Amino acid sequence: MEIKPLKIGDLVAKIPVIQGGMGIGISLSSLAGAVAAQGGIGIISTAQIGFRKEGFQKNPLETNLEAIKEEIERAKEISNGGIVGVNIMVATRKYEEYVRAAVKAGADLIISGAGLPMTLPSLVEGSSIKLAPIVSSLKSLDVICKYWQKKYNRLPDAVIIEGPKAGGHLGFSLEQLEMGNSLNYEEEIKKIIARVKDLTDKEQKEIPVIVAGGIYQRTDMEKALSLGANGVQIATRFVTTYECDASDAYKQTYINAKKEDIVIVKSPVGMPGRAIRNDFIKQAEKGQIPHGRCYQCLSICKPADTPYCITEALINAAEGNVDKGLLFCGENAYRATKIEHVADIMKEFSNTSDRNGELS
Repeated sequence: MEIKPLKIGDLVAKIPVIQGGMGIGISLSSLAGAVAAQGGIGIISTAQIGFRKEGFQKNPLETNLEAIKEEIERAKEISNGGIVGVNIMVATRKYEEYVRAAVKAGADLIISGAGLPMTLPSLVEGSSIKLAPIVSSLKSLDVICKYWQKKYNRLPDAVIIEGPKAGGHLGFSLEQLEMGNSLNYEEEIKKIIARVKDLTDKEQKEIPVIVAGGIYQRTDMEKALSLGANGVQIATRFVTTYECDASDAYKQTYINAKKEDIVIVKSPVGMPGRAIRNDFIKQAEKGQIPHGRCYQCLSICKPADTPYCITEALINAAEGNVDKGLLFCGENAYRATKIEHVADIMKEFSNTSDRNGELS
C-alpha cells in the first residue's frame, strides 16, 4: 500500500503518523522532536509538564506554563523544522491558560480530549494553530462540530478517533471495554469518517481523520487507512524507544509485561484507564492510597475523595519508581520486546519500509 502524506491545513507530514501525547513526562521534547524530525508529527503532553523543574512543588501552574514554552522550543530545535504539537486534556485545571501558553510558544497543533473541547476555538483566535479534538463516538463528534460551527463559524482542522484499545484515559464505559472485539468499533470509525466527509463536502474544507488506539505496527495502519482514515496516532510503540522521555525502568516495565498484565483501572479523572498491573494498582484495588498536597492538576478531582493522587502516581512512574507508580499503556504494550530508535519505527510506517522483512 502506498502511504500518502498527512495534510492538516498547511501542515504536511511526510509520514501519516502522529505520536500520541503521553503524560506525565513520557512524551516531552526528546520524543516529540525525534518523531517530527523523521517526518511525522511529534506531540508533547502538557500534563504536569514542569514536574522536573525547580519551583514545581511551590507553584505547579506557573512552572508548567514556563515548561510548555521550553519543551516546544526544544522539540522544534530537535525536529529541524518538523511539526510539533501539544496534547492538552480538557479536564486540566486552568485549561485555558495551557492553551494560550501553547499558542504563544509556537505549537503547530493542539490535540484535546479527556472531555469535549467546546471553547477551544475561542482560545486561539488570531493564530494559525491547528485544532484536533479527540472523539470516541459519532455523537461526540456531532456535538463538537455543531457547537463550533454555530458559536465560532469553524470546524476542526483534523479529527482523531480514539478507540477502546488505546492507553491512558478512555472515552468508553467499563461495560463497553469489557465487550472487547464484540464492540465492533470499526463500524463506529466508518460512521465518523462518513460524517467528516459530509462536512468537508458541504463546507469545502479538508478535514483529515486520524485513527488511534491499538496501532502498533504497519499492518494496523494499513487497516485504518483501508477504512478511509488519512493517518494514525501511535503512542505505546514509542514508549520503548531510546528517545522517549520516560525512565529506563518505565520502558523496561513495558518489555517485561505480559498480556494478562494489561488491565483497566479506575482513575481520579472519572474515566476508566488502561495500565500495567503492578504493586501500585494492587494497593489501589484495596482502598485509598494516602497522598500529599494537591497539585491542582484536574478540574474534576476532589482530593479528599480521590482513590490516589494521579500526579504523584504518574510522576513516580516516569521517574522510575515503578512499583509506586501508575504506568498507562495501550492494549498492545505486552508486544514490546526491545528498545528501538524512533527512526526505525518511522521507517516501518513509511513508503521506504522493507516489505520483505519481518515487521516488529
